[in-house]
Amino acid sequence: MFSALADRDFRWFFTGYLTSKVGTAMAPVATAFAVLHTGVGPAGLGYVMAARIVPVVLLLLLGGVFADRLGGRTVMIASDVLRCGAQAAFALLLLTGHATLPAMTVAAVLSGIGEGVFTPSLQALIPQLIPADRLGDANALLSVAVSSAGVAGPAIGGLVASLWHGTAGPAAVLLVDAASYAVSVIVLLRLAHVPQPEPGEAPSVIRELRDGWQEFRSRTWLWATTLQFCLFNALVWAPYLVLGPVVADQRLGGAGAWGLVLAANSAGSILGGLALLGRRPRRPLLVTVLAAFGYVLTPALLASSLPLPWVCAAAAVTGAGAAIGGALENTVIQQRVPPEVLGRITAYQTVGAFALGPIGLAAAGPLASVFGLAAFLAFGAVFQFVSNLAVLAVPDIRHFQQENQNLSDPSATVIETVIEPEPSAPSGG
Repeated sequence: MFSALADRDFRWFFTGYLTSKVGTAMAPVATAFAVLHTGVGPAGLGYVMAARIVPVVLLLLLGGVFADRLGGRTVMIASDVLRCGAQAAFALLLLTGHATLPAMTVAAVLSGIGEGVFTPSLQALIPQLIPADRLGDANALLSVAVSSAGVAGPAIGGLVASLWHGTAGPAAVLLVDAASYAVSVIVLLRLAHVPQPEPGEAPSVIRELRDGWQEFRSRTWLWATTLQFCLFNALVWAPYLVLGPVVADQRLGGAGAWGLVLAANSAGSILGGLALLGRRPRRPLLVTVLAAFGYVLTPALLASSLPLPWVCAAAAVTGAGAAIGGALENTVIQQRVPPEVLGRITAYQTVGAFALGPIGLAAAGPLASVFGLAAFLAFGAVFQFVSNLAVLAVPDIRHFQQENQNLSDPSATVIETVIEPEPSAPSGG
């Protein structure tokens, strides 16, 4: 089940990645309280949060170009160095009493720039670290790492932030986050032997983006699932994030109840990732879509009158489905997309999936006030169910089979139905 960790390169990377993800999960708690303690109020907190998100969205495509041109490892090192410096600078601003709104905004922008170029490089690097027959387990373990960090990070961050009064506690958390990025940089530097793209005369950025777009749109299974998740994030997940706390406050027991729902989601993600270890679905995209039916349950139960334990159970199922689907889709992309365009295709997929998310977040409250909170959440559940059926109707998804295919052929498929345990892989690198 844990054969991926037998590979030394991946084991080192996993250690650094898990460390940085725990630090990253700690940071939002510290950032929120740090900004509020400076006296800028909720509006100022909104500015700082937006300052981090906007560069992420704007730079994803450029990050994909850099990943394919320079290599994922090189870009990730630069990204983590930038984020390490940004978080350390933010902490020093708090400790020295110079945390003005413009200064905090600049620190948030730098952190967002680093995050924006990091994401495509992660997808591009993983296939270079581990044999193809272990990619599924590697992605499942990375999913477990993210979910575990999501559970442990906020709790640790809140505990550390509470040890000191004022901005000193949040500053300590931000310094820990900066140190976690430093650990990631050290690990990535240790992987200097990992193959990188051959240097040569590179075409223009516009040409590379156009070539990446052609590769993306030539794969029906890829753009169809991306389109589904673009609408999902706007109509299902954004309302869930905005309206879920409202439901918790009205009938589930308040903030503590909402915390339990989020914890159940993360716990389900951990279990889903662990359940996928050692298993290789013959039709991975079919399993991915079936797992996405889990997203129906949480908004549906929030819209109902069922008590908190039922909502938590639904959140756990949702989290398990998200972990399984995400790990399988990442594996398919890493195996079926040519390495020289993997970063750009990842960037197009990520931008497409989250393009309407900010609109959904902004519109959820007003639309719920017009149509009713329960009705709007129920609509999201119905939409997710129907959209899953629509995606299942796409032959390239329903009959997609991963093994023994020409990786450069965007349309090759083989019909297979069985989900079998993955054969034991030899240990070593």
